[in-house]
Amino acid sequence: MKRIILTSTLILLAVYTFSQRYITKNGHIKFYSETPVETIEAHNHQVNSVLDSSTGDLVFKVLMKSFEFEKALMQEHFNENYVESDKFPNAIFKGKVLNIDEIDFATKGEYKARVEGDLTIHGVTNKIKEEGTLIIDGDQVKAKSAFIIKPADYQIKIPKTVINNIAEEIEVTVDLSLEAMAN
Repeated sequence: MKRIILTSTLILLAVYTFSQRYITKNGHIKFYSETPVETIEAHNHQVNSVLDSSTGDLVFKVLMKSFEFEKALMQEHFNENYVESDKFPNAIFKGKVLNIDEIDFATKGEYKARVEGDLTIHGVTNKIKEEGTLIIDGDQVKAKSAFIIKPADYQIKIPKTVINNIAEEIEVTVDLSLEAMAN
């Protein structure tokens, strides 16, 4: 009986030891829209994210009001008229790195990552599947990706008066530096 308890304890300790979570509270997400009429770019440096290296679980939480625009009027319209930040304060991604077993968190290097999950913006959730890069460097993991979303897919209505100012497809760029959490 003692041997079973000792073996079970060692297995649990090994799983706990090799399970590592990486976190950031100041990640960066940028979105970019370009039309012949206007270019719109916004940056958010208050992105919260957690990556579990053993399961591949990946979560992002983005406070919509933290996007900063070149023009204050753009920021106001974005929050009040388009994403309705008071009603839908956060964008959230919950998903997995599908090929987590191909990423060696103990070895410095650059790894391709395939990510799939649910992205919720403006109260609407869509399944997305994208590729990115994880750069392992000791206790730090840099995560990078760029992908396209369509405001219409998230029921974000663009008024007819500015429909030509906002692209139908918005480029989203993710750039995070996650730090290992202490066990």
